[in-house]
Amino acid sequence: MKLLLVSPGWPKGRLWGELGFKFPSLSLAVIAAATPAHWHVALCDENVEPLDLAADVNLVAITAMTPQAPRAYEIAAAFRARGVSVVMGGFHASNLPDEALNHVHAVVVGEGDLVWPRLIADFERGALQPVYRPGAMLDMADLPVARREIFDRKGYLLTNTIQTTRGCPFDCEFCSVTAFYGRKYRERPVEQVLAELEILRKNNSFAFFVDDNLVANRRYALSLFSAMRGMRFKWLSHAPIDFAKDPELMRAAGEAGCIGMFVGFESLNQEALVAMGKVTNRADAYLEQARAFRDNGIGILGSFVLGCDGDTPAVFEPILRFCEAARIEAAIFPILTPYPGTQVRKRLEEEGRITSNDWRDYDMGHVNFIPRGMTAAELQAGHDWLNSSFYSFSSMYRRIFKLHRSVQVFAPMNFGFRSAIRRTAKFKG
Repeated sequence: MKLLLVSPGWPKGRLWGELGFKFPSLSLAVIAAATPAHWHVALCDENVEPLDLAADVNLVAITAMTPQAPRAYEIAAAFRARGVSVVMGGFHASNLPDEALNHVHAVVVGEGDLVWPRLIADFERGALQPVYRPGAMLDMADLPVARREIFDRKGYLLTNTIQTTRGCPFDCEFCSVTAFYGRKYRERPVEQVLAELEILRKNNSFAFFVDDNLVANRRYALSLFSAMRGMRFKWLSHAPIDFAKDPELMRAAGEAGCIGMFVGFESLNQEALVAMGKVTNRADAYLEQARAFRDNGIGILGSFVLGCDGDTPAVFEPILRFCEAARIEAAIFPILTPYPGTQVRKRLEEEGRITSNDWRDYDMGHVNFIPRGMTAAELQAGHDWLNSSFYSFSSMYRRIFKLHRSVQVFAPMNFGFRSAIRRTAKFKG
């Protein structure tokens, strides 16, 4: 039996599709690991290679985020027309299973690790069900070790991605993580993580922990970082800005090889932070906290959500000046996006403020709702100006061309974002 795992391409001219550095889908490698050994498993990621719609396969499994959903449905239609069974999972299908079922034979809602063996068994006996939902959350001790060989010769920048925890104790209004993984924070046994890291070290010394909040459980994080000390990894992950309030934990992360964290600043307006549920953020402490990251050798990929109800056209320049003053090594500036399954979508729907359900534009770079403090055109223009200004040569010089160990990652990242933003602008005309 032959299984084809598919990651659909991003719509043309979108920032995430234009980035030159590509990372693989760890979730598909985990699904490959959960597939019985007598199946032949192959991967096609349209972001790095063309998809053969005439491929000789028995089953196609697609994962997609919301902006990839229209392309996922096109792929599904092509295979279904040939009589090939198609199943779909991921964030979009999990939040809109009825929509997805109009295009595929079966939908996996939520974590697929537990239900995938059952789905395969049902398929083999000709009894595929329309919806598969796990009856419980995965015990992280049972997480399969990803089959990363499916990434071979794909041209990815890095295949050393790994997951140690799932879930987030917080429930930010704009975030879809809680809806998918739940608020219960689950940790994988440290010894299992270390064993997988030993495997990864055979490839190279860089790694990316895909956890949404690697440091939510202090005791677990300290145990992991202590065990990693001396492994000589250089790694990145995600952490809240108040990670800086714990000097011991931050020092342990730096000593374990952490050179960068994705950090959600989200806003410089404290009222906006409270409204979006970002309860751990104190805007008046941002400068000091960013300095604590840098002092421990940890660079920051910051995130600032644009278009919250308290935002006006006056918000964009202060964000740029703050980033330069704090020497934020890299940043993204997503437009508030009402993704299916989020609290912000529910609120904006109730208020009649959603203007588009063209999923291709749910890429964090387009306005799909009626803002309160500015027009949609002003929000779009501010977003575009902030991106181009932040990744201008002058801003890059102010922020990253200082002696710091994270520069080895963040300097290429800045040039990569700059090139992608310029290509995106050309596509817009």
